[in-house]
Amino acid sequence: MVNLYSAMFNEDEIAFEAETGKIYRSSYMDRLGRTVLVMRPSCQNSKSTRAQIKYLVYCMENAILNLPQGQEQMVWLIDFHGFNMSHISVKVTKETAHVLQEHYPERLGVAILYNPPKFFEPFWKVVKPFLEPKTANKVKFVYSDDPNSKKIIEELFDMNQIESAFGGNDIRGFDINKFAERMREDDKRMASFWSRAIDTTAASQPDATTSSSLNATILESDSDASEEKTEKSSSQEDDVEEFPVDDNVPASISCSKGANDEK
Repeated sequence: MVNLYSAMFNEDEIAFEAETGKIYRSSYMDRLGRTVLVMRPSCQNSKSTRAQIKYLVYCMENAILNLPQGQEQMVWLIDFHGFNMSHISVKVTKETAHVLQEHYPERLGVAILYNPPKFFEPFWKVVKPFLEPKTANKVKFVYSDDPNSKKIIEELFDMNQIESAFGGNDIRGFDINKFAERMREDDKRMASFWSRAIDTTAASQPDATTSSSLNATILESDSDASEEKTEKSSSQEDDVEEFPVDDNVPASISCSKGANDEK
């Protein structure tokens, strides 16, 4: 039987997108048992809209896979450390909003924007109209120097589990090797789930996105990505890895060199 999951999410492509820790599923959950996706936009290592959205879909599918029974939502923890104007992409943000609202309605419990810089506020005003009011209301701004906003994190998480980057007590940071282990386990479970789903008319738990819906999500981004091609020939694909993997990056890192670090 053809493994559609493996075909849709190429191992090498996903490994490249994952290496900087720009998005990863944390090893802990919030107090409500929701899975947590940590995001660091300053760690972006790809200029391809298609690749970025595809990796986001991959991470969201695995976050859903790891939800406990009775829980259907996830939390996004977005760390703005090192974020600057070069990391802003209205196109990618609009695509993210589209994917979230059209293919994962009600999956987002809350999105915490931690220490966004002042220049992010006008950008947020541009992006907010693209979000449904219900989704926009789930976005919370939290600042480390604001005791009132910090309570949002403290009420949601055990601070002994959460990373120090978000005011917690865990100083270990992102470890690509440990994350890779979780990815491999998730891939095995998801591939098994999809195999069962193909053989049955109604898929059992976990309630992940259907293959047709998931494929449509990626195809939409594929089409949009073609608009970004500037000096590439028609024979070149948009998701070419323009930034090679640095084999000398230490195992435990907060962020390695990405697309926006190289000028």
